[in-house]
Amino acid sequence: MSKYTKIYFLGIGGIGMSAIARYYKFKGYGVAGYDRTPSDLTRALESEGIDIHYTDDTDAIPKDIASTLVVYTPAIPDNLGEMVYVREKGYTLVKRSRMLGELAEGQTLLAVAGTHGKTTTSTLLAHILTDSGEGCSAFLGGISKNYGSNLIMSHVRTMVAEADEYDRSFLQLHPAVAVITAMDPDHLDIYGTVEEYRKAFKQFAAQVSRTVIVKKGLDITSEDTGAKILHYSYDDPGADFFARHPRPDGEGHYLFDLVHPKGVIENLRTGVPGWINVENSVAAAAAALVYGVGEGAVRKAVATFQGVQRRLDVHLNAPGLTYIDDYAHHPQELASAISSIRDTFPGRKITAVFQPHLYTRTRDFAEAFARALSQVDKLILLDIYPAREEPIPGVTSALIFDAATAPEKLLIRKEELMDVLADEPLDVLVTFGAGNIDRFVAPITDMLQNRL
Repeated sequence: MSKYTKIYFLGIGGIGMSAIARYYKFKGYGVAGYDRTPSDLTRALESEGIDIHYTDDTDAIPKDIASTLVVYTPAIPDNLGEMVYVREKGYTLVKRSRMLGELAEGQTLLAVAGTHGKTTTSTLLAHILTDSGEGCSAFLGGISKNYGSNLIMSHVRTMVAEADEYDRSFLQLHPAVAVITAMDPDHLDIYGTVEEYRKAFKQFAAQVSRTVIVKKGLDITSEDTGAKILHYSYDDPGADFFARHPRPDGEGHYLFDLVHPKGVIENLRTGVPGWINVENSVAAAAAALVYGVGEGAVRKAVATFQGVQRRLDVHLNAPGLTYIDDYAHHPQELASAISSIRDTFPGRKITAVFQPHLYTRTRDFAEAFARALSQVDKLILLDIYPAREEPIPGVTSALIFDAATAPEKLLIRKEELMDVLADEPLDVLVTFGAGNIDRFVAPITDMLQNRL
């Protein structure tokens, strides 16, 4: 990296890209980039002194080719004018995943992989290490509410990273300790088959040098890795780490005893609501204990963890009116989130707004999406957010809608959402999705606060 003074990011507003951009800004590099649309995250980057533009404009690219490194995300189309330009002009291009792998070299890496749960688990793990005084740098897949960022910086040579399986990115990482939370099929547009998807997780496990902590029931064995394998579970006493007597405390949080190979940490309290965060806490605590963090520090950090933006993120919680936003965009994520909300708010009417993400994912998992969303009382379904994809004939949100059996359901365009919600009698409202549904969070919150 010594030959470069400028880092230019194509797709700088992505959650993983922005963390790396923040890192190099912190290190004193000239950092700039392009993204398709402004967002809260890009505005935050701009407030930190990073130049960002939102039109495909080759004039905005630094012209000193030899001293400029271009980092790109696979979500950027090959025919983007800026991408064509940097390729033709001979800039050095590096994928985001490779940059993260290079940043991890020479450090003790603790990584969290999995179809779902990895963002909350890795963010909590980073919080445990930071709060305990052990310290770490962390590259996270969401905005930590404790630190207000997806990047935590430290001078110690320990790093926490979310290991993303999209585009096989996590195969750029070689962790000392890793957690694997789930292997439910996803990204079949990349992997082709369920078998290839799960094979990639086995390859990831093979790259772990010390300990891999696997959710009990996942198919990772000693044939897949030379690392020591330990298992964790929500409450299965057959696991090495599990929650004993998990119980709600009346405020949506949970109390539990954490059983681990060397003892028991009694009466932990989760800092964030929902039973799913007991499981996430067990996984993060397991990695921290394996790393060497003490029991007392684990207890304190689990209790003071404030969560991650867009992960069971409570924006309003008043008597008779609650609003939660969540990033869930995979059927199992939706099922776990809805189940957690049911446990937290028993007996209340749940209205869920869901924006499907990607045509391929909708095509591959329409029936599973419908089953998960049928567990709410009223479903409001939006059009598919395409992200990087072109439409697929016959693939629309109607595939999910027609199969869903929620007592009430409605299929609308996102432009209609605010008008629909304005007339809707609401009790517990949840917005779900990984697309641009997050743009509705602030206006929905303002509208509901005006009802109080």
